[in-house]
Amino acid sequence: RGEIQPEAAKHSAAPPSPEVDEANVGGPAVKPVRMIFFIHVPFPTSQVFRELQHGEDLLDGMLQADVVGFHAFDHARHFLNASKRILGLTYESLVGGLIGVRHRGTRVLVSVSNVSVEADAIGALTTLPSVLDGAEALRKKHAGRSIISGIAVAQRLSGVSYKLLAFERLLIDYPVWHSRVVLLQRCLIPGTRRVDEADTLREVRHLVKRIQDRFGPEVIDYDEQVGSVYPVDDRLSIWMASRVMMHAPIREGLNLCPLEYIFVKGSSGRDGDEPGVVIASEFAAVSSILNGALRVNPYDIQMCVTSIDSALSMSLDEREARKGRDIDFVSNSPSGLWTRNVLRDLNDATLEGSKLEAIGEASPDTVLAREAELCLERLDPPSLEAAYSSTRTRVFIIDFNGTLVVKEPAGKYLKREILGTSGFRPSAATCLALQRLCSDRRNTVYVVSGDSQANLEAAMGGVPGLGLAASNGTCFSDPGSGGGGGTDGEKRVWQYLEFGVDWAAVKKVAMPIISKFTARTNGSYVKLSHSSIGWSYYSCDPEWGSLQASHLVTELGEALRGFDVRFVALKGIVEVVPRNGHKGHIVKNILERVKAREGDVDFVLCMGDDIADEKMFTSVINFSAQSQGDSSYAFNVAVGKKPTNASFYVDSASDVGDILVGLSGDREMYMRQQSQASESSVDFS
Repeated sequence: RGEIQPEAAKHSAAPPSPEVDEANVGGPAVKPVRMIFFIHVPFPTSQVFRELQHGEDLLDGMLQADVVGFHAFDHARHFLNASKRILGLTYESLVGGLIGVRHRGTRVLVSVSNVSVEADAIGALTTLPSVLDGAEALRKKHAGRSIISGIAVAQRLSGVSYKLLAFERLLIDYPVWHSRVVLLQRCLIPGTRRVDEADTLREVRHLVKRIQDRFGPEVIDYDEQVGSVYPVDDRLSIWMASRVMMHAPIREGLNLCPLEYIFVKGSSGRDGDEPGVVIASEFAAVSSILNGALRVNPYDIQMCVTSIDSALSMSLDEREARKGRDIDFVSNSPSGLWTRNVLRDLNDATLEGSKLEAIGEASPDTVLAREAELCLERLDPPSLEAAYSSTRTRVFIIDFNGTLVVKEPAGKYLKREILGTSGFRPSAATCLALQRLCSDRRNTVYVVSGDSQANLEAAMGGVPGLGLAASNGTCFSDPGSGGGGGTDGEKRVWQYLEFGVDWAAVKKVAMPIISKFTARTNGSYVKLSHSSIGWSYYSCDPEWGSLQASHLVTELGEALRGFDVRFVALKGIVEVVPRNGHKGHIVKNILERVKAREGDVDFVLCMGDDIADEKMFTSVINFSAQSQGDSSYAFNVAVGKKPTNASFYVDSASDVGDILVGLSGDREMYMRQQSQASESSVDFS
């Protein structure tokens, strides 16, 4: 299970088919195997995934693996950038040179590792008579000429046309090489991209004929072969006879031919054999592996010409020095060693008690937070429902964005949902469950949000009996205070917590600065509420928005130093809020008022998803510590597994809806709503 099966040519690492654990069918999702997804081809940029219909699904599928591997950091960087801009995920540098991506409560490792040729097998093949005779035949055929060799697939990305253009320019600019050099080029025709191959072959044949017509047939030894692999004995004969190997793709993943060439030329030990020189395209993965190669940009023809001339003229000492930079890796990195290294990364990623840490995670507070995260338990709905059924005075305090409604990550480049949420309302099933819970006189239910009073009331104000707290709890509307809370349709009554901040003076100082950043940051806007000023960059390019947000906080910090305010930056928004204002105040207020009215509170369910909700959890903990009841229950539940003050977690906002439906006692209604899956909200008017 989870093992990698290397193939002789490609060293391919494909994850095994998932095994079904029959005991878990219908239960919580359990990852059945440990998986590595290793990609041997170039990874495209995030722009490509934005153009694909199922781009997000493809990235999400890759992140189901425990380790995602690449041969070049360029490819890994494209993957990390796509994960950030398409899925809104963040990544961190880990001790040991790995990179971690947080995805659905787990850390997926991204690794970069390289593999070389099977040195023992190739070393044995180079002693075969067919190989030695083939090399000698090539030397005699091109006697008196230095051979520049290359084997490539006849497709546009292989860059054969650019190589021929550079060789033509070499013969024009350096006439001395007319009678002293030959380009030995072999083109493979696999038949996998027929149109591309036909176009490429037509162009290559035209260039070959043009060069031969001008400089003579002796300057190019060109041949084509049907198939995707050139015979190994013929291939080794070419390497053995060549002075220079030129590899010029314009886009390529792992190709072992340059490594094979270095091994053949650098480890034979035969009299008269000298080290060769590799000219490698900077767009090929091997250019980041071979330190002794001459790197070129195939599009820059003059650069290629200069490099070819340098390689042909290079002294023996320099060729020996360049060989010395690569021969150890090339000779001692077979697929077996590479496989063990990749499996080691898998073990680091998945073994219990793994000590992988992010850079900078060594502080005592961080260590304690990480240990708390490891101890965090998944919420058990049957236990919650049992506690709910056995109690009489219950309080529900539920965050809105990211908890009741699914919110797309702030790091995503394109957010498709309205205001960053799925329709800005919970699902119909969740709304009906809230209505049912509010109708029970033993329950007090509040939705607490950092959003404005108007937005929260528009989204949730129609649920009868539901209390609302907006602007992080600085303004609130109790259940039964009009609107959806009453029976006569009157307007909701809102109350306000004051923290001694002169908001008129704060706005006079802050708004000119915020307006400046709004003008230069496309997609940003200002959010004003009773006790806060917000600058939202949620809909902007995430990297540009984050950069502007950091500068905005610096400028506002200087300008508002004399006011009793602080700055909160989360979920794509920077807010100026009272220094002592947070959600914990309204939670304490709610719990104390219910206790004063009912005598005690024996059940509390508090749910939230980000750092602003941690103060809610703390207030519930402090209230529970002062409770006199012997059979009271307090459930602090975080959405997503992470360092938190909560005692339990659920995976997503959809789990929150399931829990509320379960507590409301109408699972049949929930199943009906799920099967319809057509409504995203419900009208209570």
